[in-house]
Amino acid sequence: MRIALLQSSGRPGSVAGNLKALDEAAGRAAAAGAGLLVTPELFLTGYAIGDDIAVLAEPADGDAADAIARTATRHGLAVAYSYPERAGDTVHNSTQLISADGIRLANYRKTHLFGPFEQDHFAPGDQQVVQAELHGLTVGLLTCYDIEFPENARAHALAGTDLLLVPTALMHPFQFVAESLVPVRAFENQMYIAYVNRVGQEGEWEFAGLSTLAGPDGVARTRAGRGEELVLAEADPVLLAASREHNPYLRHRRPALYGSCG
Repeated sequence: MRIALLQSSGRPGSVAGNLKALDEAAGRAAAAGAGLLVTPELFLTGYAIGDDIAVLAEPADGDAADAIARTATRHGLAVAYSYPERAGDTVHNSTQLISADGIRLANYRKTHLFGPFEQDHFAPGDQQVVQAELHGLTVGLLTCYDIEFPENARAHALAGTDLLLVPTALMHPFQFVAESLVPVRAFENQMYIAYVNRVGQEGEWEFAGLSTLAGPDGVARTRAGRGEELVLAEADPVLLAASREHNPYLRHRRPALYGSCG
């Protein structure tokens, strides 16, 4: 499956503007043969928008989800997008996967919230592994800071995730996460990881870019730079199966030794 990574901060504060940008990117991605488009963290609304997060939050089946479903069907590709999800009086930092048929396949609520801003504006999710089947691959969802906890990626590996989608808002000076940590997570857990970042200055934060698709061999199949970019790469199930056959990490685990580490 060819995957398109949309490295962009869109138009913070403008849901309509970001839906338009997503539709345009989906058209370019589909023309390049992609079967899946992935956005950065909180692409729907913007990240550094303060209390407007709650104002712009929508339910998982809200108007924006319907608009993105139409984008997916119009261009014939699946879309994974990140947004503030309203669930009653609660707001979650969520990622939703919509199929090329416009069907909502999975919705994940970020479980590990980074810093005072996120902790003040969101409630953490409580489901570690959320998955869906797409183009013959088991696709899992995490968000940004979640991937920095090895337990999360390992839980996905043990649950059979082939491709882990991680919308992110990685800031300076933490670019080593994109450059080093994500490829290592892919290698040690024998999966593909699509890590898709924002770029540029937003409020007090400068986002680092460097979006990547890392393979199970720890090699980046593509890596964006520091500006707005749409990059594409392949997640190959044949290569994944061969890599898992030769890499023994998951087979050589001794879970009885690890009980005291939780």
